[in-house]
Amino acid sequence: MKSEIKQLDQCKRELKIEIPADQVAEEYEKILDQFAKTTKIKGFRPGKAPKNVIKNMYTADIKESLMNTIVPKAINEELKKRDLAPVNSPILKEFNYNEGEPLNITTEFEILPEFDLPEYKKIKIKKKEVEVTDQDIQDYLKELQNRAAQYLPVENRAVNPDDYVVIELKSKDVSTKKAFPKENVAILAGHPGNEKALNENVIGMKIKDEKVFTVDYPQDHPNKKVAGKKVDYSIKVLSIKQKKVPDINDDFAKEMGEFDDLKSLKEEIKKNLLESKQSGSKHEMADEIIENISSKVNFDLPDSLVQQETLLQLRRMVSMTHQSTNLQDAEIEKLRDKAKQKAVKNLKNHMILMKIAEQEQIKVEDEEVADEMREIAKRNNVPYAQVVEQINREGKREDLKNNLLIKKTVDFLLENAIIYS
Repeated sequence: MKSEIKQLDQCKRELKIEIPADQVAEEYEKILDQFAKTTKIKGFRPGKAPKNVIKNMYTADIKESLMNTIVPKAINEELKKRDLAPVNSPILKEFNYNEGEPLNITTEFEILPEFDLPEYKKIKIKKKEVEVTDQDIQDYLKELQNRAAQYLPVENRAVNPDDYVVIELKSKDVSTKKAFPKENVAILAGHPGNEKALNENVIGMKIKDEKVFTVDYPQDHPNKKVAGKKVDYSIKVLSIKQKKVPDINDDFAKEMGEFDDLKSLKEEIKKNLLESKQSGSKHEMADEIIENISSKVNFDLPDSLVQQETLLQLRRMVSMTHQSTNLQDAEIEKLRDKAKQKAVKNLKNHMILMKIAEQEQIKVEDEEVADEMREIAKRNNVPYAQVVEQINREGKREDLKNNLLIKKTVDFLLENAIIYS
């Protein structure tokens, strides 16, 4: 085969291939024979129709089969010969075929960019000091206390802040008189996430009490269903539950796990908080090192990878807004720009780290992958075999291995950095 390759930009390549006429004819005959054996034509026994009849009736189908068999094979052979690894499936731009002549194809694809690494050892960064204060421990105890809270029914008093209240809610649009569906809603009285007018009205109500009030929503209200509308509300208290938190003492500590007293619980909390802060500090220092390296190297990224990563980041951002169906075009466009910036940064950093791993011959052994799966099983309290089966079934073993490689490379950079106080 004759071929030539053209560099369109740092990542994009154009590959032209001419497949000799004899190779094309040989493949064409194979396909024609297959059609002759399997095609039923009126007036002929199965497999006995003349080839010229088959050829005339199924010209387009035979040509499509020829393209689907000979083209991928030719492209793969040329890519292998040139030691090229596309990051996307090559796109067929031209397919020129006339019987008895060579077949000419033109395809485009993207590859990862070539770039030189700057100095990545002995990068100076300031150590991130961490400490766990008494207030940190108290805040965590308060969080545990709230998690252990119980909500006990009350009947002979009005709603207080922090009560768990179930209300019957009816509402309608004042201008259109259209009523929204009636619903029973559970709320935490006084919570800042509630509608302000709802908090003002529900506090002080008793079971079976009813109230009506009106809310005039601004045009820019985050809930697009009511933005710019005036809505009448009618609420009725169905039940009230009082929040009761346990006292923070030795008994509370024993309820939290295998702790003899409050002191031992506090020691465990301090240990866990310290480990968490140290991990966060390590990530911050690693980010600084990677940013330092990234700022000194510049290269283009394959458009297809940027598009894929942008879409992934955009989905994450939209899901975090919890209102994907109510986003305006301008908001989506703003999120898309932010997602693209994040995608470009992630891809660039990933390629830099992978190149460092290659240069330093950092590898991940099978036993390290197995250890990571054991850790996943332990964290999720599931059998190790179940984790292995799921990862294999979802085809994520290679992803897990790559994540471990990135982690080892980051650790290498931290070990070789100059960290000063």
